[in-house]
Amino acid sequence: MTGVGAARSVQRATADHLVIAGLEPFSSCDWPGRLVSTLFLQGCPWRCTYCHNVSILDPRAPGETTWAEVLGLLSQRDGLLDGVVFSGGEPTRQAGLADAMRQVRAMGFGVGLHTGGAYPRRLAAVLGLVDWVGFDIKATPEKYAAITGIDSSAGQASRSLRLVLDAGVPVQVRTTVDPTVLTDSDVEEIAESLARLGVTDHVVQEVRTEGASAAFAERLAAHRRAQPLG
Repeated sequence: MTGVGAARSVQRATADHLVIAGLEPFSSCDWPGRLVSTLFLQGCPWRCTYCHNVSILDPRAPGETTWAEVLGLLSQRDGLLDGVVFSGGEPTRQAGLADAMRQVRAMGFGVGLHTGGAYPRRLAAVLGLVDWVGFDIKATPEKYAAITGIDSSAGQASRSLRLVLDAGVPVQVRTTVDPTVLTDSDVEEIAESLARLGVTDHVVQEVRTEGASAAFAERLAAHRRAQPLG
């Protein structure tokens, strides 16, 4: 689909078209300092080595929750929640995202977004509706594809982060360290690069195997066994 065609598709789609893989009614860790409900939207174009949501990567899989059910839950939490976080998967791949964000804002909730930046144009289309972004920077440019499995992912992430920074939306950048790919020097390079861009909130996260593929868990275990003691 062309850029114009994709933009028209996004405009026509509504929140009712969202494919929602799951819903966390109360979360205190998905938006720092805020109590939120978190929606996990189905599908992602990347296949990150350590992904802890592998069960929701397939865009063809059906949803588990409807938008009507989400609205019903939110209507019962007025005054109890600070906001709603749209997570994934990669939430910006779904064309109904903008309408969902508008509805959430109309109900008086803040809007948070978790993204890896796979779709810069779609991200640009919703940034004006977002109050906070949790942005994943996964590797140095040279090693991005080794994490995501997609050659173009480094450029997509770079353009998307630039969009967020230029928009002035508060952002926390997170780097989950896959030690089978990244070295300590890589992590330092990422932190220095982000600082040069003006990022003031960068969190380095230890990789975990919960929800990840069995193949990754085995590879990580083998890597750790091979490390010298002490």
